[in-house]
Order: sequence, then structure tokens, then C-alpha cells
Amino acid sequence: MSKQQSEVPYGTLDLLILKTLDSLGKLHGYAIARRIEQVCGADMQLSQGSIYPALIRLQQEGWINTDWGVSETNRKVKFFSLTAAGRRQLRLEVAKWEKATALVARFLEATS
Repeated sequence: MSKQQSEVPYGTLDLLILKTLDSLGKLHGYAIARRIEQVCGADMQLSQGSIYPALIRLQQEGWINTDWGVSETNRKVKFFSLTAAGRRQLRLEVAKWEKATALVARFLEATS
């Protein structure tokens, strides 16, 4: 992400990747990054230096699987898909995010 764009809190990229795979199914890394950018609009631009380490981390956690396949441009690429553990983790991450944002909202609304 460039310095002009909003910084995403640590761990949020994992949530966005898990949600993308949950919604769209098996995708390669470039497609995951572009989908996240599409949904977030101009507020986020992902580089290979951020998306691929996150994908490796999620795979090491057992939350995503990988398979080799051929992309729409006829290139050999690694496809990522959500595991059952990844679906459970997604539910946990969403719950944590909702709790954290509710806490911050409550604090910001406090008048004294």
C-alpha cells in the first residue's frame, strides 16, 4: 500500500483473504488481491509483498489449501481455497472485528 492510502490494522488482511475465498471459492493470489482492491476501492492497493506472505501464513495455519492449476491467461499458478478450519477461523475473526469496532465506536461516542 502506498503512504497515501489508508493503512489496514494488523491481521485485517487475513480476514479479507479468508472472506474473499469464502465468498468466491478457489482463486489464485493475483485474483484475491484484485478482488480485495475491487471491494475496497481506492482505499487499498495490495502488492505481492503483502498478499503472498499472508497467503503463506494462512496456509501454514491450515486455514487455506493450495493446488496448482492454469489461470485464465494460460499460466501455471497456485490456487488457494478455504479449509473447514479456515471457515471456523473466519467466523472467529469476524466476531473479533465486530467486537473491536463496537468497542471503539462506544468509546468515540462517549461524551465524558
